[in-house]
Amino acid sequence: MSNRMTFYFDLSSPYSYLAATQLPALQARTHAEISYAPVVLGAIFKAVANSLPAACAPKAMYMLADLQRWADRYQVPFVLNSRFPMNTIKAHRIVIAEAQRQPVLPRTDLVHALFRAAWSEDRDLTSDAELVAIADGLGLPGAALLAATETLPVKDALRANTDQAIAHGVFGAPAFVIEDELYWGNDRLDFVEARLARSDD
Repeated sequence: MSNRMTFYFDLSSPYSYLAATQLPALQARTHAEISYAPVVLGAIFKAVANSLPAACAPKAMYMLADLQRWADRYQVPFVLNSRFPMNTIKAHRIVIAEAQRQPVLPRTDLVHALFRAAWSEDRDLTSDAELVAIADGLGLPGAALLAATETLPVKDALRANTDQAIAHGVFGAPAFVIEDELYWGNDRLDFVEARLARSDD
């Protein structure tokens, strides 16, 4: 069995952030090859007739408490971004632009830095200046990456990720696909790890 996994995420999703904080350790334990694939969650919701959890007031209130419980369990910082829900399409394109710039040595530090900026530092991922600053802080060419977000190859790659996620049956984020087998939700990481561990045997 393959131990390759695709992690479909949207930087606007706090549960995707929580899951992402656990992936480096999970990868070390299972020796999995994890592909980080940003998607447009709004497009997925539209395609499958899903809706934001916050659209239901009682569910939104519950979600706030639940997010903090998970952050406490993982012992990671968490603040609800003051701009939530937010449009993270350009931030996703920055991630893809960097992946296309260095396809042989894919990096995940940019993804993690963007997640931290959104969900532990309350920074604005819709701001070009913030995106450049985050990339520059990692020693990446922030201005060049920002310019690349307007190029067709980057836009097409984000669209392709989203279409691929829908084809795999993804209806929300975070989602994990291993050999066409879908796992959805931060609270399914135990199942994900067990599946990857079997692949590593």
